[in-house]
Amino acid sequence: MRDQSQVLPNGRMLRYSYRERLVHWTASITYVYLMLTGLAFWSPWLYWLAFVLGGATISRELHPWIGLIFTVAVVMMYFMWAFEMHSTENDREWMRGVKHYIQNEDEKTPPQDRFNAGQKSLFWGFVICGILLLLSGLILWFPNYLPWSLRYLRYIAVLVHPAAALITIGLFMIHLYMGLAIEEGALHSMVGGDVSQTWAKEFHRLWYEKIVRQPAPRSEVRK
Repeated sequence: MRDQSQVLPNGRMLRYSYRERLVHWTASITYVYLMLTGLAFWSPWLYWLAFVLGGATISRELHPWIGLIFTVAVVMMYFMWAFEMHSTENDREWMRGVKHYIQNEDEKTPPQDRFNAGQKSLFWGFVICGILLLLSGLILWFPNYLPWSLRYLRYIAVLVHPAAALITIGLFMIHLYMGLAIEEGALHSMVGGDVSQTWAKEFHRLWYEKIVRQPAPRSEVRK
């Protein structure tokens, strides 16, 4: 017995709905803009990025507003996916053997559900850093609204904002590597929304088995 809502007529499997893809790409595009303009403000060596993106003044004016759009997208992703991002014993086993995942030794990694432990870690990393970026960003956006007695919050924000941003840049690089180099076909799943059953069995076998409601033999998974 199959879940007809996720097994498509052509035999492929629906990995991400249109809404999930729209929210993901909204977060991605706004994040890249924030990352580039943020780096321009952070280092004189990268200030030229601001001119590429329309000029220093425009970049400065748009950065906080684009940040609000990014925040809304992250909040939407939280409500869409948080219930699937809880850590399990299977995830902890996966993390202990993460070197096999990096080396494409999939047969040595435990089967994963819709999201593996690495993806869950990235999710929570962006959620936590997103909160820090929002709070510190609001303080830096409206510093004059803070009373003098709370001026220490501005000093904290000056440190927290770039620190959280640098952490997200590291997470972003890992996300790109996982999606483009390790899990071939992951990019297509976020563009077109679907994946082959072979891909699902290889990278997210528990998710595949839940959808088709039958176990996938290890022999069918690409080595």
